[in-house]
Amino acid sequence: MNELLTPEQMYEADRLTIEAGVPGIDLMEAAGLACAEFIRTLSEPCPVCVVCGPGNNGGDGFVIARLLVEAGWPVKLLLAGEPALLRGDAAEAAKAWKGEVLPAHADKLDGAALVVDALFGAGLSRNIDGELAELIKAVNEADAVRVAVDMPSGIDGASGNIRGTAVDADHTITFFRAKPGHYLEPGRSRRGALHVVDIGIADDVLDAIDASCRLNAPDEVADAIPVPDAAAHKYARGSALMVSGNAWNTGAARLAAMSALRVGAGLVTMAACEDALPVLANHLTAIMLRKADNARELSRLLDDKRITACGIGPACGVGHQTVEQVLSVLSAGCAVVLDADALTSFKGNAELLFSAIMAKPDRQVILTPHEGEFDRLFSGVCDPGDSKCERAAGAAKASGAVVVLKGPDTVIADSGGRCAINANAPASLATAGSGDVLAGLCLGLLAQGVPAFEAAGGAVWLHGDAASRFGPGLIAEDLPGCIPAALASLNDL
Repeated sequence: MNELLTPEQMYEADRLTIEAGVPGIDLMEAAGLACAEFIRTLSEPCPVCVVCGPGNNGGDGFVIARLLVEAGWPVKLLLAGEPALLRGDAAEAAKAWKGEVLPAHADKLDGAALVVDALFGAGLSRNIDGELAELIKAVNEADAVRVAVDMPSGIDGASGNIRGTAVDADHTITFFRAKPGHYLEPGRSRRGALHVVDIGIADDVLDAIDASCRLNAPDEVADAIPVPDAAAHKYARGSALMVSGNAWNTGAARLAAMSALRVGAGLVTMAACEDALPVLANHLTAIMLRKADNARELSRLLDDKRITACGIGPACGVGHQTVEQVLSVLSAGCAVVLDADALTSFKGNAELLFSAIMAKPDRQVILTPHEGEFDRLFSGVCDPGDSKCERAAGAAKASGAVVVLKGPDTVIADSGGRCAINANAPASLATAGSGDVLAGLCLGLLAQGVPAFEAAGGAVWLHGDAASRFGPGLIAEDLPGCIPAALASLNDL
């Protein structure tokens, strides 16, 4: 169930199912039944207002209203538009409704304890304004439980963006598979609790649909995380090199290095300028130290073929020296994580970075920008109006790297078109240094030979799970210590 389907892909799933012999009205009846059965679990019968739109989403609403009435619930049905304009399966569903059809005006919501939002589905093609916007405002202000059918009206199913205005749902019931807009902000915050239900679409329709976007789920992460071999030595578990900032800026790299060690790298070494070594020595025990005052000395360290991955960027400083160090790292051929200053230093010269990455196309590279760093590096590559998935995928294709576009709805994308949306990050991760921990988790998994896309997905999920395990009061220093429990939970899957 981890596949995420865009509205267009869901239409194709419906079409293939109908083509295989399942009438469209049967799918609509099944959708309405699933919604009605869920609503009946929420409370005893209470006054319900079902707000229907002019398309198939409204048709689902007619089915829901009819089934609730048959179960003894008092139901009022509102329709945006004229009944005579309904077409296809929606028109057939409306014919089976024997109650009154009222115009969809805000004042008709009075007295409802539960509102069913069946106005617009996931494929809304225009912004909502005028009377419909006033209706949605009234739905949101009603003292009622709000249940959305497929997608809260006004939320784009592909991007999660708000089209003018949108319903704030307490529950959203969608069919067969969830959509990217259920997990991308602000859609995720508007849909309430998400319930994915079966309506009779066979899983094999996915074989004909390019479902390249998935939920970054723990079962898939568990398959990618290495389990240590009892006979393995530390170098068999991978050797990671982390590049530190100067003597005043070692904390970020220390967080990353400790995280790489916690996630399973057999050996982690810190490369630092001579002035920073005493500071690092006062803080680090299990992590080794090596001097690298410039790009040339860093290259010499990377001549050690036992090093399987290198991370650079956290608090390294923005400027020419970091550019030279990044290019040295990329010339070495080991797997690479680039974060923070390693990305910002290429502002205005992104092609130099992309060329260096793609010079070794078989090498595993992960970029971990937040939105600001992403804009600085990819401003000429991606349309800011595109969805987060589209922007991350475009950046991955342009750079030749796996891109982790961070945020409450972190997106992981590779140059081949694969995309994953993460959904387990708590708000407490919005704290200084948490991104450095994530870079270190990526580094540690790459060092163990995990491919970049899987390493990024695993790191992002572990990052969120570790934060959730700690709870309120989280600071970045707390995260590495929570990684063992997060790893242990995956071993149980």
